[in-house]
Amino acid sequence: MAQFTLPKNSKVRKGKTFTADGAKNKKTFHVYRWDPDGGENPRVDSYEIDLDNCGPMVLDALIHIKNDIDPTLTFRRSCREGICGSCAMNIGGTNTLACIQGIDEFRGDIPIYPLPHMTVKKDLVPDMTHFYAQYASIKPWLQTYSPAPPDRERLQSHEDRTKLDGLYECILCACCSTSCPSYWWNPERYLGPAILLQAYRWIADSRDENTGERLDDLEDPFRLYRCHTIMNCTSTCPKHLNPAKAIAEIKKLMLARSF
Repeated sequence: MAQFTLPKNSKVRKGKTFTADGAKNKKTFHVYRWDPDGGENPRVDSYEIDLDNCGPMVLDALIHIKNDIDPTLTFRRSCREGICGSCAMNIGGTNTLACIQGIDEFRGDIPIYPLPHMTVKKDLVPDMTHFYAQYASIKPWLQTYSPAPPDRERLQSHEDRTKLDGLYECILCACCSTSCPSYWWNPERYLGPAILLQAYRWIADSRDENTGERLDDLEDPFRLYRCHTIMNCTSTCPKHLNPAKAIAEIKKLMLARSF
């Protein structure tokens, strides 16, 4: 009989409960907590929030918790406008940005966890080192061989510029990649939907002159072809982009150049 052992610190225990006594408009947030220096298993702390003293977004609730209830809570945030991607986390079972996720969009309690299938640094902060290394591997900048014009930038037609719509808006929040089962299974070799969308953004750019080498770099059983069109990436993207379509476009280019 096969026996399986859970990894160290993988069993989540029940944590502390913080009540909002006297509040009439309450909402409870169940927040994943883990301190790497504490030596204990992760826990889920429950926080009752008085919504009359809190902003409308989930990020407002987290900031309220940290400022007024529990200063030990750790999470990332920056722009608060859905632009930087810093506050990406799993809220109510869906990867999204806390700053654009309204509290009133949930009925009942709201569970909040870090992005799934990533090493946790502390509480709601995942380790993005590997994700950013994969991003760097696709050389996300304009690559050219012809000399730059001496008196102006490199131009492109309006038609060519529109081909970048739905690509350049990606903020690298990793919501799509961490919702992808193929990325969960092969994170070391499969680039994942976010990075492949970024790769296609440069392949599709009419000003870039390195398309052949970019495609050569992706021609691999794992880097590109682990995508099984599950579509989790597209359904969870907080910017309403379509990484699955970008991956399909890369595959079409691969097929076209094989003839």
